[in-house]
Amino acid sequence: MQVEIWSDVICPWCYIGKRRFEAALAAFPHKDKVNVVWRSFELDSKSPPQYAETLIEMLSRKYKVSLQEAENMNTHVSSIAKQVGLEYRLREAHPGNTFDAHRLLHLAASRKVTDKAMEHIMHAYFSEALPVGDRAALASLAPEFGISTNDALAMLESDAYVDAVRADEARATELGISGVPFFVIDGKLGISGAQPVEVFADALNQCIHPS
Repeated sequence: MQVEIWSDVICPWCYIGKRRFEAALAAFPHKDKVNVVWRSFELDSKSPPQYAETLIEMLSRKYKVSLQEAENMNTHVSSIAKQVGLEYRLREAHPGNTFDAHRLLHLAASRKVTDKAMEHIMHAYFSEALPVGDRAALASLAPEFGISTNDALAMLESDAYVDAVRADEARATELGISGVPFFVIDGKLGISGAQPVEVFADALNQCIHPS
């Protein structure tokens, strides 16, 4: 069974969805038969490498809400993240363009360490104020998932994996995926959003035992 997950590394619901899916997979009797493939998706492909403004200011501008309403949005999603064991520090977050982060994830996939890479990058952005659009900062994370800083930086300074990221995004468009996280099981069952653990568990069981 293959589970493809389209997500962005700065999407707070994607990290929550990751944790909920992982909980369902951990309890799945046939988990050793499941191959998880992470797919690239950019929430805003036109964003600069790093915003001059804070995350709250960016959200206020993007969604045309007050700063307080943007703060409330962050507080709400942070409280839900805490329920699945994640500690968001969104006041310190440094949002920016995620294209290079996705290229780094494709390098990680070539080394078969995508899960570790996704976890470290998401944790660094949401909890440790990683400037996600900074190539040197991304490369400095790479040793945590088995890739040298020099290898990561050399890749990021090249055009490697540009086509791979674009291919993931093109397939998302073909499938009608307009928001993330989005889960596709065996190319036939789609699940949109950070659903409860039970929804993922039911989907896995449904696909292993089709009616």
